[in-house]
Amino acid sequence: MEQTMSYIQAKDGALWLTEDERENLKISYRIKEIIHSEESPFQHVTILDSYDFGRMLVLDGVVQTTSMDGFIYNEMISHIPLRFHPNPKRVLIIGGGDCGAAREVAKYANVEQIDMVELDEIVVKVCKEHLTEVSGNLSDPRVHFIYNDGVAYVKNYENYYDIIIVDSSDPVGPAEQLFELDFYRNLHRALKDDGIMVCQSQSPVFHADIMGQTHRHIQSLFPVTKVYTAVVPTYPGGLWSFTMGSKIYDKPAENQPSGIETKYVNTNIIEACFQLPEFMIEKLRI
Repeated sequence: MEQTMSYIQAKDGALWLTEDERENLKISYRIKEIIHSEESPFQHVTILDSYDFGRMLVLDGVVQTTSMDGFIYNEMISHIPLRFHPNPKRVLIIGGGDCGAAREVAKYANVEQIDMVELDEIVVKVCKEHLTEVSGNLSDPRVHFIYNDGVAYVKNYENYYDIIIVDSSDPVGPAEQLFELDFYRNLHRALKDDGIMVCQSQSPVFHADIMGQTHRHIQSLFPVTKVYTAVVPTYPGGLWSFTMGSKIYDKPAENQPSGIETKYVNTNIIEACFQLPEFMIEKLRI
């Protein structure tokens, strides 16, 4: 098997994807079929069909999203800030090449412009073709696909976006910049005076240091900083954190939109997701 696919092994007549979580944990998925495999200019892009999680996007051997539970992550990173802002018009998504977050944002009729800045065009192309359970083969005219470096892109804007969603991969390689204070400063400047940003801030169990650093950075810039959680079975430990920074709004807007179809988010989830377990409160010193 080609070198870039070394993380997929055949044993006992079956294919297995083994994902390394740092050096201390390995997670293995039994695979039905390799749907697509391609080396992009940035990474190895694979779509696999697994037995328990359905089709999954794998980048350099790391599972990013699956057809079984991808809706949980994408709804939580999108709908929470959209429900806090009373009238978002312009939304920027940095990353999110699987198109799941953009698909969720597009459910809001009042949103007029969705700019999705993704470094790797191959990821978008492959997900729209082979992972439609997540991408929905997104073709909404409000969505503008911009194939560029999100860190560089956001530097060019000031007082422009209502909401910015940072749908990044783990802080490894180029994605490390998406967890740095300078990047959050640029997000703050690119947002309007009542703007909101949100990012995924890793596992509270395995990556508490990254979660804490993210919280401190955002809290130093935004008067309202909130951490919330969801359980995403695909991700190591299951429990996953998100950090939201808001310039003004500290609770969901009163004029909640109606008719938005979701599979995970509802009114109770929006209220409950901010209730953190004691160990997270201690880590964050909230």
